[in-house]
Amino acid sequence: MPAPAATLPVTWAPRRNRVVLYTLCAVLVVLFSVLAVALPESWQFNDRAMMVGSGLLFAAVGLMLARPKVVADDAGLTVVNFVRSRRLSWAEVVRVNFRAGDPWVMLDLADGTALAAVGIQPGGGREQAVAAARTLRDLVEQRGGVQA
Repeated sequence: MPAPAATLPVTWAPRRNRVVLYTLCAVLVVLFSVLAVALPESWQFNDRAMMVGSGLLFAAVGLMLARPKVVADDAGLTVVNFVRSRRLSWAEVVRVNFRAGDPWVMLDLADGTALAAVGIQPGGGREQAVAAARTLRDLVEQRGGVQA
């Protein structure tokens, strides 16, 4: 009999990365705003606005890098990566792969494609990422995926 699965819903996200990125984004916005105010008087308003805009743009990129997560619930998985998110039913996931040296978990799908699950990565600790990948693999096996 398989081990009991995680209590659903469960969310995996690289929390350490998020804390660092959120802090960095706040620092960038403040830094560029202070620079815009401290610029010499010879700089025009549009130069100052572009300085603030640059800080906001850099912060937006940082927030995009902080997005990845994987959410498992009764109906399936939601994989949120840097730009896109995708909803998968349990039956769509065939296999969970996380080999030594992989930057994140890869999901083999029933349609023959693979999907990166960037929310489970060793950035917050290799042991935690391996445990999360195993839990996800067990959920896929129990909920309808085919493990080969």
